[in-house]
Amino acid sequence: MRSMGVRARIGVIGAGWWVTENHLPILEKREDVELVAICRRNRTELERVKERFGFKLATDDYGELLDAPLDGVMVTSPHHLHFEHARAALKKGLHVLVEKPLATRAEDARELIWLAKEKEREILIPHGWNFRSYTREARRLVLEDAVGEVEHIVCQMASPRRAQYSGEVGAEGSLVRQDISTYANPARGGGYGWGQLVHAFGLVFRVTDLEPRWAFSLMGRSPTGVDLHDAISVSFINGATGAVSGTAAVPPHRGYQLDLRVFGSEGMLLLDVERERLEVRRQDGEDKELPMPPGSGEYECVEPVERFADLCLGLTVENDGPGEVGLRSVEVLDAAYRSAESGEPEEV
Repeated sequence: MRSMGVRARIGVIGAGWWVTENHLPILEKREDVELVAICRRNRTELERVKERFGFKLATDDYGELLDAPLDGVMVTSPHHLHFEHARAALKKGLHVLVEKPLATRAEDARELIWLAKEKEREILIPHGWNFRSYTREARRLVLEDAVGEVEHIVCQMASPRRAQYSGEVGAEGSLVRQDISTYANPARGGGYGWGQLVHAFGLVFRVTDLEPRWAFSLMGRSPTGVDLHDAISVSFINGATGAVSGTAAVPPHRGYQLDLRVFGSEGMLLLDVERERLEVRRQDGEDKELPMPPGSGEYECVEPVERFADLCLGLTVENDGPGEVGLRSVEVLDAAYRSAESGEPEEV
């Protein structure tokens, strides 16, 4: 239960297309949230966001934002800036929502996890599918040995995002312009791996407690030089193996595909988001089919934002996008990108 009159004071670093279209409309509906400060570089768009959502402070200096009285900060800046901004917020003792990926280097992600523990603050990565009830149920089944010891995983994700990662125009008609370089510029953490496949790894590392050891990858490139297609083999510390595939090449009139299969010593689990199936098939024949509500496979990012506001209020809630999941995703993707360049397996 929320205390009467208490409000979560939230700041936003990097007010781009996604946060203004999704996160802020969710938060502005809550009477227990105060939108305190907003930061972005484009002054015209900065003022537009300030007026639209009623922020008290608008600045192009994230240091000034962090000096405001805050309980939490949402880091929604370009991928390559997540570490810098999240680290600064954690050093201020704030809860941090960090858009995926948590960072673009494994060593940076590890530092963020260490800082969060030192400051006793939460990191939340808003992987929308991780916050759905079927993902929680899949995690419970795996952790309770419904498939035995995990020995192999297969995960496939595909998105209708070829235009974005090829440097073509992004979403039009939004409050702020979508910065296509976030997706299509290799120097800014662009590419399908950092932009989309990180969701698949987020699902893998939420449903299982696997820890990656090394990765080997092949990548197909867009005209801008970022990855459009990813084929990644993964070895895990417990000896398990994995194959993860991703592509931005789904036709634009179709939706996402996301399919996770976990094979263990006692059976297998299938979570198929596109076809809305959650099943356990066991060696002893004690199979289970668990219902997924129609439409529940569609991607949405409401619950992660709500949960972050609750954390900022000091409420005890489950964080389905914890920093450790983000860390493991960064570790394997960091290794995968290095492998694509070296042509060799790379340790995390």
